[in-house]
Amino acid sequence: MTTLTEADALDGLRDALGLLKDREQVAERLLVSSAKHSFDPDKELDWDAPFEEGKWFWPPELVSLYDTPMWQRMSEEQRILLSQHEAAALASLGIWFEIILMQLLVRHIYDKAATSAHVRYALTEIEDECRHSKMFARLISRGDTPWYPVSRVHQTLGRLFKTISTTPGSFTATLLGEEVLDWMQRLTFPDERVQPLVRGVTRIHVVEEARHVRYAREELRRQMVTAPKWSQEFTRVTSGEFARVFSVAFINPEVYTNVGLDKREAMAQVKASAHRREIMQTGAKRLTDFLDDIGVLRGVGRRLWRSSGLLA
Repeated sequence: MTTLTEADALDGLRDALGLLKDREQVAERLLVSSAKHSFDPDKELDWDAPFEEGKWFWPPELVSLYDTPMWQRMSEEQRILLSQHEAAALASLGIWFEIILMQLLVRHIYDKAATSAHVRYALTEIEDECRHSKMFARLISRGDTPWYPVSRVHQTLGRLFKTISTTPGSFTATLLGEEVLDWMQRLTFPDERVQPLVRGVTRIHVVEEARHVRYAREELRRQMVTAPKWSQEFTRVTSGEFARVFSVAFINPEVYTNVGLDKREAMAQVKASAHRREIMQTGAKRLTDFLDDIGVLRGVGRRLWRSSGLLA
């Protein structure tokens, strides 16, 4: 099958959202924004300030057990402790995901002109992600929590995905990893109930991730119009499966053990929680609406997204 070239894509080609934007113009604008609004977390944040007593490490409504029977039995101190461990687990998940993302970006630009703004922005994003990973690692080390790696199964699946992923599949996974957490972090950084250090970390991440989301969305739109049919269909299936992996990896069961809870009972209550299901679907809605518009959520892929719990 003949695929469309970049010139074709810019010659009036459109998708359900309208005309495709010029790849170089998008990248140039993102490079200007990066120059104005990038941060050095080591200098921007007060890492030596003590944690404030009675403050949360994640908004309570976003803690996995919120509004469950187990939550009702927990003391306020234990709830806050769980929020600290879940924040550390999400930071650990973020590091895992961003390391995958950096490898996918390097693959994406491997055979493209290094002088293009599109490639220069990809390299700028990799710089951002390196800083974010170090920032998350430092946040984990700053608190009295362990590092929470994803399971061995998910590590293996991550390696497989990095190997077989197509370009549109890579950008779909990028948006999945970025947009759900971004929605949660946008609720976190202005929340005065939350520790100042956590709010500072999430603020930096939100500002810089907004550019990453724009870059990935624009490229995914282009890919879903210009990629061969087999690649589009493969993207639908692999993105649905990655959504299933992501939704499971989002909660590390060891956080419950480490705060003195029965992890089997805790996981069962989270799975049964209507509040938690609504949180995850609301966090993913902006993304799933976008993916639906551009033709990713179809067929088997849509059924996989539904089974992940991220799509109503």
